[in-house]
Amino acid sequence: QVQLVESGGGLVQAGGSLTLSCAASGVTFNNYIMGWFRQAPGKEREFVAAITQFGGGTYYADSVKGRFTISRDNARNTVILQMNSLKPEDTAVYYCAARHSSRWALARYEYDYWGQGTQVTVSS
Repeated sequence: QVQLVESGGGLVQAGGSLTLSCAASGVTFNNYIMGWFRQAPGKEREFVAAITQFGGGTYYADSVKGRFTISRDNARNTVILQMNSLKPEDTAVYYCAARHSSRWALARYEYDYWGQGTQVTVSS
């Protein structure tokens, strides 16, 4: 059974930092592109960042480029989202997702497995 479990969310002031982690089990981790998405209240779930199977390629939404960094540790089946210079508009539930393909994808329906989400709240 595939499980993705996020952790690391919380409340932070604007300009601060948070590190989100996602631990995967039940999958051959390095077969999957890993991504982060987020969903703010009343809005659609949107793409944030993704990383290729062995970390050689990364892709970011324009809204987070230069502030967020995605990385992965295949030995620990973990993907990390380092978030710096946080803004109130980054407030959302953040979801980890896995895609069993070698091709990039930004749409949520193209990802096969999802975590339960972790809340990030940035106060002004």
